[in-house]
Amino acid sequence: MGTSEDEIDRLLGELTPRARALLPTGATTWRTRAEPAVGLRELVMSDGPAGVRGEAWDERVTSVLLPSASALAATWDEALVERLGGLLAAEARRKGVDVLLAPTLNLHRSPLGGRHFECLSEDPELTGRIGAALIRGVQARGVAATAKHYVANDSETDRLTVDVRVGERALREVYLAPFEAAVAAGVRLVMAGYNAVNGTTMTASALLTDPLKSEWGFDGVVVSDWGAVRGTVDTARAGLDLAMPGPEGPWGEALARAVADGDVPEATVDDKARRLLRLAAWLEALGGPDSPPRRPPTGESRGAEPLAPLASSAARGTPPPLPTDDPRGAERPSAPAPSPTPDARGRALARRAVAAGAVLLANRDVLPLDPERLATVAVIGAHAARTRTQGGGSAGVFPGEEVSVLDGIRAELRGRARVVHVPGPRPDGPAPPLDPDDCTDPRSGLPGVLLRMLDADGRELYAERRLGGRLLEPRLVPGAHTVEIGARLRPRTAGRWTLGVAGFGRMSLALDGRTLLAGDFPPLTDDPAVVHVDPPAQYATADLAGGRDALVVARRELAPGTGRATVLVAAPPAPDVAASLSEAARAAAGADAAIVVVGTTEHGESEGHDRTDLALGATQDALVRAVAAANPRTVAVVNSGGPVELPWREQAGAVLLAWFPGQEGGAGLADVLFGRAEPGGRLPTTWPASLADAPVTRTRPDGAGRLDYDEGLHVGHRGWLRHHRTPAYWFGHGLGYTTWSYDELTVPAAAGAGDDLTVRVRVRNAGVREGREVVQVYLARPASALDRPVRWFAGFAAVRARPGETATATVRVPARALRHWSVAEHAWRTETGTWRVLAGRSAGDVPLAKDLEVVPAPGG
Repeated sequence: MGTSEDEIDRLLGELTPRARALLPTGATTWRTRAEPAVGLRELVMSDGPAGVRGEAWDERVTSVLLPSASALAATWDEALVERLGGLLAAEARRKGVDVLLAPTLNLHRSPLGGRHFECLSEDPELTGRIGAALIRGVQARGVAATAKHYVANDSETDRLTVDVRVGERALREVYLAPFEAAVAAGVRLVMAGYNAVNGTTMTASALLTDPLKSEWGFDGVVVSDWGAVRGTVDTARAGLDLAMPGPEGPWGEALARAVADGDVPEATVDDKARRLLRLAAWLEALGGPDSPPRRPPTGESRGAEPLAPLASSAARGTPPPLPTDDPRGAERPSAPAPSPTPDARGRALARRAVAAGAVLLANRDVLPLDPERLATVAVIGAHAARTRTQGGGSAGVFPGEEVSVLDGIRAELRGRARVVHVPGPRPDGPAPPLDPDDCTDPRSGLPGVLLRMLDADGRELYAERRLGGRLLEPRLVPGAHTVEIGARLRPRTAGRWTLGVAGFGRMSLALDGRTLLAGDFPPLTDDPAVVHVDPPAQYATADLAGGRDALVVARRELAPGTGRATVLVAAPPAPDVAASLSEAARAAAGADAAIVVVGTTEHGESEGHDRTDLALGATQDALVRAVAAANPRTVAVVNSGGPVELPWREQAGAVLLAWFPGQEGGAGLADVLFGRAEPGGRLPTTWPASLADAPVTRTRPDGAGRLDYDEGLHVGHRGWLRHHRTPAYWFGHGLGYTTWSYDELTVPAAAGAGDDLTVRVRVRNAGVREGREVVQVYLARPASALDRPVRWFAGFAAVRARPGETATATVRVPARALRHWSVAEHAWRTETGTWRVLAGRSAGDVPLAKDLEVVPAPGG
């Protein structure tokens, strides 16, 4: 970190023009290019933001899993998020990772956005503040953070090609604002998205230079999203600095030739190389031969490193059948060493984050539950036992241990109350990947599946036991032609099972030697999230006898452009809905309290596609209604990453939003349910009662591939206010375990244009428990000559107080909250005159208001 600019220039001068032109292309999927001539080692990158996966998709290489980004924003707690950033950095260093590809600073523009769990909020100010806190936490421990996806990459439909049309003022004030905050926080990388903005793809956009590098002074590296670079000269002449992944792609040798031919100025490429060296210097990766690279622990996977083919019966020339009774089989290399589990402090911090982000949407004197007054608690719903801890897509990690809601409640009530679990109806959605609890490796007899790599003649080249049916990166070995997953399925339920295989290309599925399906299934998209992470499945059904093993074998051939992700899926017969609802209602009626958990599925909220509705599904809605009707002390726990419709919200005794809570989800939620911790969350996004009420719902481009941001500045709560609509729950809403009165707002009589503003709000704890209140400040400019929101979020501060005590929240409102972008002058300006300052608990609840006079700045 001590390398000077002069030293970086000296090192740059030691490289040939060709070497400089090759430097900005990745060396592998997750590594940058090394350059021994200047002592530069490879830099290792990894997806985030809820965890640090490392370079390989391998379920045996585990990671700490934090709550989703939407849950972190719901904490409204920058200090906590900064500590969580430090935990991510510790994970990165443990895995030998230099660059964390997080945070995601795109906005919750529409509630239908499929990747909202990975984004922070609907509001540019809150997103900027929470994102900056995460960046500070990550980078304080020597790991580089990446602000993504620059810019206006706020939905998933046709995300590789969509052309977002957004006005200059909205672009500046809304969509660029969180990235400006990230640069101010010192972020080391900014990722250019797949999309185009106003006709130009982002990797070739002038926005990478102005305002990012010129006006904001960003001196770090602009990296492409993976595969987002489609041309050589246009992207190289723009502000892009690093094309990922590598080594193939539009840069590399093509860029070296373009420089040699004069199509790309040498000085332009020199700036890219200089920025990469500057990043490497900050990461202490320019140490030369005496400075070893950052490495993962011994035995941990570093990605697709080839293994020698294994000796097996296949080497004798005949493809062996999948063994059915011999547990020995071929020799297999040892699996990667298990990742060390997070220490107690890390787990405690992750658990604390769950409670801090949990949002109590409604409470009719049901929460907190008193364990001493409970004899029986009914815990109901499939999501209770299999709580969804993270969203789908490239940010996924493999936690070493996950605490479900049911686990957390059982641990809390052990020895004090009886816990009864009823799964209820199965949630809508496709069959899940085969779970190790339901199958064994047919070769070893241990839980899991048998992965084999076969050559073109069906001979076994490689085999190993894996822990589940979702294998995104089967290890490539020389001569590999076919991926095979075999499992001995142990049906607990008799009847018609749904079986399937996911992937692309020629695939087949067999049950006890009988082919259930076979065909060629070409990819319909080149979206990396679909090809490599979430390929579609092909399904068949078969009648299975309960307790009788069945051998399931899925195969897919490897072909260029189809990836290698292969998934074996299985689901038992769906239980009768009416019977399941009756069973749930009986359990609730016989309990002192009922906790029903409902939520989304991976196919509802995931990278690669947007949602088409906000419904949890008829069966889950019916489940909550049945349980609430049977027991007034019903807590409905919502397990989702973004807004969903809650048509039963007035019927439940309490509604608690759990988000995707990470590996400690059940423990942290038990803390909230039983009063060990107050639910600290406030909504970072407005939740509609019905999708039809939402002001902005369009995420699909028109026939020309354009997506118009016609709403301009009026995103999130601003749009609701503009259209005079009332949501189910406003931005900023969230209850605690006490009540607050808002007593006094103090605002300066006048403030200079361009100056920060200090606002003080006195509140009183009017309840019977100590608590934390998030005091929010909004601005309005009723007499503005410009198009303005009715009011907009400007700042917040949290206070704590005991019952009966008062506390004063000091809220700093930054000058940027009062400025606007002048399209005519291409500059920031601040209107003088009378403004309105409002304070309260949410965007829809602002009981205090005072006027403020903004006067011209001295000399202005």
